[in-house]
Amino acid sequence: MSEDHRAIQDPQTHLDAAEGATSWGVLAEFDDVETLLSAAEQVRDAGFRRWEAYSPFPVHGLDAAMGHQYTKLPWIVLACGLTGMLSGILLTWYTNATSFEGIPYALRGYLFHISGKPFWSFPAFIPPIFELTILFSAFGAFFGMLAMNRLPMFYHPVLKNLRFRRATQDKFFIGIEAADPAFDSSKTVDLLRSAGATAIEELEP
Repeated sequence: MSEDHRAIQDPQTHLDAAEGATSWGVLAEFDDVETLLSAAEQVRDAGFRRWEAYSPFPVHGLDAAMGHQYTKLPWIVLACGLTGMLSGILLTWYTNATSFEGIPYALRGYLFHISGKPFWSFPAFIPPIFELTILFSAFGAFFGMLAMNRLPMFYHPVLKNLRFRRATQDKFFIGIEAADPAFDSSKTVDLLRSAGATAIEELEP
C-alpha cells in the first residue's frame, strides 16, 4: 500500500491520523449508484461544501443529490458580451465620428464623409459591434469555466490513491476535504461508514 495514504479497509474501523499529521481529507468507496446517491445526499445534508463525487459514467440525479446550484457562468458570459458590445460601440464612434485636437494624429478619429451618410451610423457598424460581442462572450465562457473549475489542475491527491484507479471502471467515490469547515476526522468517517462506504482512506496532500 502506498505511504501517500492511510487505508481503512474495514469501514467499521475509525480513521486514526497521526498527531500533528496533515491530511487532504478522506476518500470513501461505494459499490453502486444507489448507495452513491444516498451517500451524497447525506453528505450534503451534513453541511459539507468542499467535497466531490466520482463515478465511471454520468449518474442521473447526482448534481441534485450533491446540492449543486445552477452555474453562474451564463452571467459571466452576459457581462462579457455586454462589455464587448459597449467596446464595439465606443470603438466605432471614436474612430469614425470624432477627431480630437491636441493629441497625436495617429490617435485621433477619422471623420470620413462618405456618400452623405452620417459620421456615426449604427446600422453600418453593426458587424464590428456584433463581432466584439461574440468575441468577449467566448472569452468569458472559456476563461470563466477554467476559473470556476479551478483549472488547469496538474495534481490532485486522489490520483495517488490505488483504489481510485477503479473510478474509471466500476467503483464510485466521495472525497471530502479536511479544509471543509464541517470536517471532523472521526465524525466524517462515521458518516461515510453509515452511508454504506465499503472502504475509507485518508489522503495526504
